[in-house]
Amino acid sequence: MTALETLRSETAACLTQTILPFWLHQMRDHERGGWYGQMTGRGELVKDAPRGAVLYARLLWTFSAAYRVLQGEGTEPGLLTELLEAATMTRDYILRHFIDREYGGTFWSVTAEGEPLDTRKQFYAIGFMIYGFSEYARAMGDRCALQTALELYEVTERYGWDNTYGGYIEACTRDWQTISDMRLSAKDENYPKSQNTHLHILEPYTNLLLAQQDVKWKMENGQWKIMNSIRRLIELFCSRILHPEMHHLDLFFQMDWTRMSTTASYGHDIECSWLLHEAALALNDPRILNKVSPVVREVAQASLEGLRADGSLAYESGDEDRHWWVQAEAVVGFLNLYQHFGDEAALERALRCWAYIREHLVDHERGEWYWSIRADGTVNLDDDHAGFWKCPYHNSRMCLEIIQRVSQLLTKSTDNVRTPLSHGS
Repeated sequence: MTALETLRSETAACLTQTILPFWLHQMRDHERGGWYGQMTGRGELVKDAPRGAVLYARLLWTFSAAYRVLQGEGTEPGLLTELLEAATMTRDYILRHFIDREYGGTFWSVTAEGEPLDTRKQFYAIGFMIYGFSEYARAMGDRCALQTALELYEVTERYGWDNTYGGYIEACTRDWQTISDMRLSAKDENYPKSQNTHLHILEPYTNLLLAQQDVKWKMENGQWKIMNSIRRLIELFCSRILHPEMHHLDLFFQMDWTRMSTTASYGHDIECSWLLHEAALALNDPRILNKVSPVVREVAQASLEGLRADGSLAYESGDEDRHWWVQAEAVVGFLNLYQHFGDEAALERALRCWAYIREHLVDHERGEWYWSIRADGTVNLDDDHAGFWKCPYHNSRMCLEIIQRVSQLLTKSTDNVRTPLSHGS
């Protein structure tokens, strides 16, 4: 078995035997519906924890994408049935409890009983809802889910886009008025624009474009509008968000795009490298792809400042913890460089990073992955095992990407435009 075949086999097993069963069997709230909002790093289930929009949107994406991709992989029918039911239940829960029927958009959080808790409109969360509903539409051929995704796209464009300087603001009040605290979390800085939100608007817009093509149902001029939005975002990453000298992504900005952070986030660098490339591939525009390709390599190269001798990637400058999501994105980002640019060294980095994940981050007893490994090599049990920010999206997506990409590599596809995960993988 080749190294690529082994990588594919091991990550597929991790997905189907470790990640998905944890969420399907340990986090489901059979009494109140939906999924519990938190399990601590020490395995304590917090049944009354608030439920976050980001967690639920990512769960919708994960179950839907896994159902779609795994159907052709000889997956046990029982698991596919569970994924279908879980995806549909999550969709229905979001429609009942997170969608704001009065003002549009989605609430930031609800209580364990499903009542609105934090009603602000965070465009990062709305972006993930677009991601989840568009993926459900792709997996199930569901036009209603696609319609919901399109409606969320429209409110993002209407209320989130800055007509003066371009780009998307972070947040509004429930009724789309100015809000003083725009932060995603307590660790973030309070500025009106961020790299993180733009990346996670680009990502669902790409998926929404491809969902329209797959479902073969389009709103009038809808596909053109989404393509234009993707082009604008790609231009912003190349001209505003990417640091012109350091090639890292700057993290926070004033409204006029004044740069407000000097922190290098190695995880976001490598994640952006392949998501930006995926967006350009989805547009199928040679001019944009030619512009983006060198940027992809520059940003990925900049992330190597965080690469450590054991194959892992540090979180960011000043933080040596090896976060679960950073390692997952590193594997995909490096594999993307090998697949599209023939970078043999990048393939070796992907393989070594997966080996680090397999040996240190996968929780073989409870399932799922640990939040992080500390700089001293100990397991971080202080942060959640599952919760507001700890979801199966990064690691599940890594596994699904590998399944598809390795299949394409092993069959030596002659198609130069890779079919992204949101476009058939």
